[in-house]
Amino acid sequence: MNPNTPPSSSRMAFKVLTVNVHKGFTSFNRRFMLHELREAVRQVASDVVFLQEVVGTHQRHARRVRNFPTQPHYEFLADSIWTQYAYGRNAVYDSGHHGNALLSKFPIVHYENHDISVAGPERRGMLHCVLQPPELATPVHAICVHLGLQEAHRHQQLHRVAALVRSLPEDDPVVLAGDFNDWRGRAHGLLAREAGLREVFVHSFGRAVRTFPASMPLLALDRIYVRGVSVHLPVALPRRPWSRLSDHAPLAAELVP
Repeated sequence: MNPNTPPSSSRMAFKVLTVNVHKGFTSFNRRFMLHELREAVRQVASDVVFLQEVVGTHQRHARRVRNFPTQPHYEFLADSIWTQYAYGRNAVYDSGHHGNALLSKFPIVHYENHDISVAGPERRGMLHCVLQPPELATPVHAICVHLGLQEAHRHQQLHRVAALVRSLPEDDPVVLAGDFNDWRGRAHGLLAREAGLREVFVHSFGRAVRTFPASMPLLALDRIYVRGVSVHLPVALPRRPWSRLSDHAPLAAELVP
């Protein structure tokens, strides 16, 4: 099938969304916007949501911030819409922890959080979830990542991501999404060569989409890569309200395995 052909109604299509939620705060932690962000995520109506910098617990914010949820933020965002979710704790500090999370309308039959941190204070993770959509004979592998700020660290982390993808059955669809911090665009070639992954927006438009800072995006840091997907159509999201909900703008795409 031509990868630019619109999805056929006879085939299963599902929508994915990725967003770095910045622990529920706007840029520079000016305002707590998790409630508004939850409504915006709902409006996209995605089947699978990839989250980065999502809070598991934060005792200091719970005491000081009005309307701070009592439950983990991934549970708050999932609510009754996404009945399945998984969390990978990455950064741990005195008052709590945060990491990556995945919300899914499909059953999560297995998940594992891989520590891909490189020596130093930055803690980074790769959350691998195996989803089983009822309409598919094969599982879908959803991998949520948040890579390091230093290019040398990202290079090592990308090799580990590629190794994980290579270890998966060749016929299983793979969706890799998250915050790559890859402002030089070095990930595209490496992931294509080593893991057969292609980025949805690069494939469709010839370039990655700028997502940071959300108020006036200059850098293409967030990505959606796929393997074993015959149709992948980027989904246009409005600038508002997203430009005021986090320091990253989100990305969404419709996929057909």
